[in-house]
Amino acid sequence: MRLIERRIGLLFAGFLVCFLIVIVRAFWLQGVEGSKLASEAISQQTETVTVPGLRGSLLDRKGHELAASEDAATIYATPYQVKDPPKAARELAAVLGLKDSEVLESLTAESGFSYVAQEIGLGTAKKVEALKIEGIGELPASRRTYPQGEMAGQVIGSVGSEGQGLNGLEQGEESVLRGEDGERRIVRDALGDPLRLETVKEASDGENVQLTLDPLIQEKTERVLAEVGETYSPKGATAIVVDPRSSEILAMANWPPVDPSDLSEASSEDLMNRATSFNYEPGSTFKAFTVSAALEEKLVTPTSSFVLPPTIQVADRTIEDAEPRGTETLSVGEILAHSSNVGAVTIGLKLGADKFSKWIERFGFGRKTGVQFPGEEIGIVPKLDEYSGSTMGNLPIGQGASVTPMQMIAGYNAIADGGMLRPPQLIKKVGEEAVHEPKGHRVISPAVAAEVREMLEGVLAPGGTASEVSVPGYTLAGKTGTAQVAENGGYSETKFVASFIGFAPAQDPQLLAAVIVDQPQGEIYGGSVAAPAFGQIAAFALPYLGVAPE
Repeated sequence: MRLIERRIGLLFAGFLVCFLIVIVRAFWLQGVEGSKLASEAISQQTETVTVPGLRGSLLDRKGHELAASEDAATIYATPYQVKDPPKAARELAAVLGLKDSEVLESLTAESGFSYVAQEIGLGTAKKVEALKIEGIGELPASRRTYPQGEMAGQVIGSVGSEGQGLNGLEQGEESVLRGEDGERRIVRDALGDPLRLETVKEASDGENVQLTLDPLIQEKTERVLAEVGETYSPKGATAIVVDPRSSEILAMANWPPVDPSDLSEASSEDLMNRATSFNYEPGSTFKAFTVSAALEEKLVTPTSSFVLPPTIQVADRTIEDAEPRGTETLSVGEILAHSSNVGAVTIGLKLGADKFSKWIERFGFGRKTGVQFPGEEIGIVPKLDEYSGSTMGNLPIGQGASVTPMQMIAGYNAIADGGMLRPPQLIKKVGEEAVHEPKGHRVISPAVAAEVREMLEGVLAPGGTASEVSVPGYTLAGKTGTAQVAENGGYSETKFVASFIGFAPAQDPQLLAAVIVDQPQGEIYGGSVAAPAFGQIAAFALPYLGVAPE
């Protein structure tokens, strides 16, 4: 009897110990590790995914989309729910246009969530949905499109895989264009099947940015540059078209073009917006500023004449004109029209280094113009204390300093617009808020600006360096440039930059354009390479803009 009671006691003690162990374990799980285990359970039953906010659009001045975001879909997989991964991979790959192996890798991932394809069109997403493959789901997304193709490609720029701006205005206006991402939570049951989709945070869209670019003038300018590219096979080319009354940029084109939707074969140089990033010595187009400064200092008048020898010596530099000639007398106007290097240096020496340096700075060279475009270059302009003995034999004819096309267009805009220097305007509106037209500041008097405009008419008149360029019904004015490329401490004998900057009508400018061609082959002169391109642009744009013939 005592043996039985003893066994019952031991059994009871055993049960009591087991009970106490269960109680302690339960207390430990619920009290000590409860929050951790609950968190793990939730993480196994939920998945948080990012819902991108739609990126704002880039629009031309007419409101047409140059870059836009559209609704898309992202296809994802819950790998352990996919019953026959190889078969599912084949079916999905056929619809998505992917390799079977790529899709299979996503379907057999060890994680509970994997992306199969991101930012696909909604039509393709519907085809995926129609396959009804277990373990395959869809999330809302957006993707960037460029409805006008290559138009203004370097200006617009591109976005990366994470939706961030990489270059161009996509980068420069990132803070405005980029939307704010939201979050959604996928909730699953114990078996891992999706139960519901919860919105944790709503996504918000970015703002639109409207540009000053006119679509038809942009298209025409790009066609003209393409013809220049085909004819002269240059290293590159750019053209800028501006309304000088408001400083609004109507076109900004580059050659060769790029497609912002496919940059797989584009180099960093291809992506460069030459209008703001190309540093070059301007050559004779700079002579308009030399003459403007001398007129403003009242050292010359348009009819002042100079006896010019065939060459002029400045320190160790011997300057001569492009075409050999004997001693002749030329007026200031004729010096511009014939693009005389000797004449321009003579005027520059009359100004002197101190005043010339001041005028270079007043016209904005050596600093940014303020155009709303990222990464604007400032050129390389020597300071007065850096001048050498030969500097004043170089600068008055556009050598010894580098500029950008945008700086040149801003300087000529001042001449065309009565002496007011303004930042060129590329952005017209951000969201619903218009960008105010900049007031600018005066650099030369209206009288001097008018005198320079009249003298620049001579460049396109008989005997001028661009005399073959004309637009019936309109008086054109401008300046040619043919500059040797600086290299290895000297100047190349085979590489040149050909340029032309002009406006019309000459005495009431409503159109201003610059064409800069880097290292054309065959022809090298601004009068034969760049000036005709200006003429083609002007012939289209003047009547298109409603500018009445004179």
